[in-house]
Amino acid sequence: MRLPRDISGIELTKRLSVFGYCVKYQTGSHIKLTTLSNGEHHLVVPNHDCIRVGTLSKILSMVGSHFEINREEVVRRLFK
Repeated sequence: MRLPRDISGIELTKRLSVFGYCVKYQTGSHIKLTTLSNGEHHLVVPNHDCIRVGTLSKILSMVGSHFEINREEVVRRLFK
């Protein structure tokens, strides 16, 4: 599945709640998210109007790695 080209940091933050991520704090234009599902894990999401595709891909790969699923499954759960 193709990654969205126009997702904002706020929208991605909301969608990551599917995996149990919630906002821990924000410093400047970066939002730190934490989940306790499947062990503690932290992510930093840039609070930009459009997240670059490479950045989005890396974030989704880190989520997949933490939950031991492939990136395609992460994409399917977030954007279907």
